[in-house]
Amino acid sequence: MNIVPMRDLKNTVDIERRCAESKGPVFVTKNGYGKLVVMDIEYYEKTMRQMYEAKLVNESLEDLRNGVELISGDTVKNRIKSRHAK
Repeated sequence: MNIVPMRDLKNTVDIERRCAESKGPVFVTKNGYGKLVVMDIEYYEKTMRQMYEAKLVNESLEDLRNGVELISGDTVKNRIKSRHAK
C-alpha cells in the first residue's frame, strides 16, 4: 500500500510516479489519519467501470430473485433491429 503524508503532496512528480508504478491509489495522511486518495486517471476509470458493471450484475440478480422475465440477447437484438429498420 502506498501511503504518504500530506506534506509530500508538494512533490507532484513523485506522487505521479508512485501512482504509475503501483498501478493503484496513493493514500495521503494528515496527522496519521487518512485524508485523501490520489490515483492515476486510468486506474480511476477502470475502477469506475468495474463498479458500474458490478452494479448491473447486482441489479440483474435482484431481477432474477424478483421473478422478472428473462429475455435472450438474440431476442433483444432482433427487437431493436425491427424497431429501427428503415
